[in-house]
Formats: sequence, structure tokens, C-alpha cells
Amino acid sequence: MSTANSIWRLLPREYAIPTQAPSVQQAYAYCRRLARRHYENFSVATWFLPKPLQQHFFNVYAYCRISDDLGDETGDREASLALLDEWEDELNACYEGRSRHPVFVALATSIRQFDIPKETLANLLRAFRQDQSVTRYPGFEALLEYCRYSANPVGHLVLYLCGYRDRERQELSDFTCTALQLANFWQDVSVDFGKGRIYLPLEDLRRFRVDEADIAAGDNSNEFRQLMRFEVERAREYFIRGLPLAKSVNRALALDIELFTRGGQEILNAIERQSFAVLGRRPRISKSRKLMLVARAAWHRLL
Repeated sequence: MSTANSIWRLLPREYAIPTQAPSVQQAYAYCRRLARRHYENFSVATWFLPKPLQQHFFNVYAYCRISDDLGDETGDREASLALLDEWEDELNACYEGRSRHPVFVALATSIRQFDIPKETLANLLRAFRQDQSVTRYPGFEALLEYCRYSANPVGHLVLYLCGYRDRERQELSDFTCTALQLANFWQDVSVDFGKGRIYLPLEDLRRFRVDEADIAAGDNSNEFRQLMRFEVERAREYFIRGLPLAKSVNRALALDIELFTRGGQEILNAIERQSFAVLGRRPRISKSRKLMLVARAAWHRLL
């Protein structure tokens, strides 16, 4: 790609950085559209938040969504790195009061109101850059270090928006966010392999006598299913370790935490229901189960 403009053409047209900044209200509308179009469950979760917070959650989601797509949707490693650099330039400009992209125009109001540290937002970009060069993880600790940047900052952002800044709650949030990331990894083993990535720790593959050729062949052997059983139980433990967070925050946020936690646990349940055979058969949560989770959270709000 020879120019910045041509690189941005690899992504949806609306993602490009405009020459002139929109108004704050236009930027807010942009973030709302993006969040509602890309992630139905996110919009559902905002039902349980106080109305004054909803726009701020849309702003943060829009930043996370585009950041992720810059790293994952171009199909070109060098292009992704160049786009992430430009995106971080806009993040820096946001903190200096001179950003042009609607996401950053909207996000700037959230940053000011809730005193969000730039490092938290920048950490996500670090993870997406890492995806361009690191495609294997030798052990579980290395994978946890990746989650520290790819998943845990999202929980910190949520806590900032809800008025919580203490380390104790952040650590509990880290358990939940890491668990959600692991659940997504175990759900998407074949999808990620198609992108050249394996998030299953290599030490675990060796322990259960599984190799990359088995994954490439879609071989849901007994050894592979035992490996997945082990990884699912490991993710369940992280969800359990994060459960006390819901008891230490306000009711509205507690309901959202419950909704996302139960959703992640349902992914693990779906993996177990198909006997841990995830290769070529991506586990999904049925619509009826999703509705059940939302209905349960709504019912608890009325109690």
C-alpha cells in the first residue's frame, strides 16, 4: 500500500480519518450506530446502565471495535501496523485536544469526565500490534500476559466509567475479562488457525500429545478433546475468581457483569455439550439461551 488513504480502503469507508472533525453530537451518533450495528449483545447490556452512562459506553465500544478491526480485518500485516500507528496518533491527538476522527471526538468527552488514563486505551493497541507478529504462545503465562493487554483494559475502562478506580476491583475485573478472552479463544480454535494463530499454549499441546497438524486437519481426536476439557476448566476457574466483583459494585453494573459472565460461561457450556470437539464446529449459544440470559438479568433488576 503506497499511501495512507489506500490503506484505509482495506476497511469500511466510515473508519477512515476525516479531514475535518465532526461536532460532538455527530460523533456521538457515529459511536451509537457502530455499537448497535456490530454487537447486539453490547446494546442489550446498555439497557441495564443508567441513561447518562450509555453514550460513554458507546464511545468506548466504538474505540475498541475499530482498534480490533485495524489489527484483524485487513489481511495485510504491514497495513495493520501502519493503521494502528495512525490510530495511536489520533489517540495522542485526542489527549491534546486536536483529534479529527468521530470516535476520538466522542471519546474525548468520556476521557475528560472520567479521567481515563491514556495507557489503558493504548494497551489495547499494544495487543493488536502483537497479533501481527506473535502467533504462538509457549505457555499459559505468556497467554495471560497477552490477555493483560487484549482483554483486561476493557474491564478497567468499564470501571472508570462507573466511578471505580481501585486496584482491588481492577484485579477482580481482570479475572473476568481474561476468562472471557479464553472462552473466545477456545470457541474459535479453527477460526484463529485459519488466520495463522494458535492461542492454545504449546506446552499444553505437548502435554496432551496434540500437534498443529491435528488442528490443521480438524482432527477432534480424544487427545484434542482432553486438551480442550482442560482449557475449559481453566477458563471456568477464572470466571469463578472474578465473581466477587459483582458484589462490590452498584446494581446496574453488577447486572452487566452477570450478563457477560453468564454469556462467557455459556460458551464454555456449549463447548462441553459438543464433547469439546471444536475443530470445524464452532460452538454457538442459541438465540433462546441468549434471551434466557437477558431475561434473567432483567428479572433481577426488578427484584
